[in-house]
Amino acid sequence: MPGTERPTANGSLLAISDLHTAYADNRKIVNCLRPGHDEDWLIVAGDVGEHSADIEWALTTLNNRFSKVIWAPGNHELWTPREDPLQLRGQARYEHFVDFCRGLGVLTPEDPYAVWHGAGGPVTVAPLFILYDYTFRVPGTTSRRESLAVAYDKGIVCSDEFLLHPDPYPTREAWCRARVAETEQRLMACDPGIPTVLVNHFPLIRENTELLHHQEFAQWCGTVRTADWHRRFRARSVVYGHLHIPRTTWHDGVRFEEVSVGYPREWRRPAHPATGLRRILPQALPDTVAAPRRARTGSA
Repeated sequence: MPGTERPTANGSLLAISDLHTAYADNRKIVNCLRPGHDEDWLIVAGDVGEHSADIEWALTTLNNRFSKVIWAPGNHELWTPREDPLQLRGQARYEHFVDFCRGLGVLTPEDPYAVWHGAGGPVTVAPLFILYDYTFRVPGTTSRRESLAVAYDKGIVCSDEFLLHPDPYPTREAWCRARVAETEQRLMACDPGIPTVLVNHFPLIRENTELLHHQEFAQWCGTVRTADWHRRFRARSVVYGHLHIPRTTWHDGVRFEEVSVGYPREWRRPAHPATGLRRILPQALPDTVAAPRRARTGSA
């Protein structure tokens, strides 16, 4: 069952992602999520759902329970399924959910970054909205076109190609470039004396995708433009999802936490880590890195 690590006297900074609330069993997980302390904050690192009603239900439910909720969008929130009454596309769809979150008091990548002053703080908690630009290419390929051709030939194609529209940008990579430039400026303006917790649905570094069984899928997982952000922007932790491979790894002395729930067919596997909330702060002492495993890909 979902749960949290033991909170401190001042609460904990917790995280989860990839709730995929279209699935009844995943909705049950959301219904079971509870803070361990009145001062607990919750990071929701994207892929709450695909349909507007599911997304709004989950964020409302969690916001009613936790002291503060911080949301970064995943690719699934940006999909425009034909059966969703909300038929906004691209930037307009993203802005709709930003406005919805603001109505609740949920923080988004468009809001001033909050500073966590609880145990392990202070840290600036920065939710990011960085897409991907196909630069996590298939090994051995040298261009976006060649890398995509390999993926299509093998039938390993992300559903974003059909459901995530970049309007008004001409391409998803153009939207990614704009988001990188804007986000970089905001992070550079943060107080240099305070470390950060960087939150992005997609991995910030290519190394996090190396466990994917189908490396063709990595090109829908991030951009090389963020490869040094954990160092440049003084990250104490980096929180991400998307891969459905929950684990803790360390890069350049920075803790990276993949905090996804994933699909029922994945989290029901006997060897799968327990679903639930991951404590980001206060930070435990480093443990051994989670044992590598291969993941399914193609619909994250």
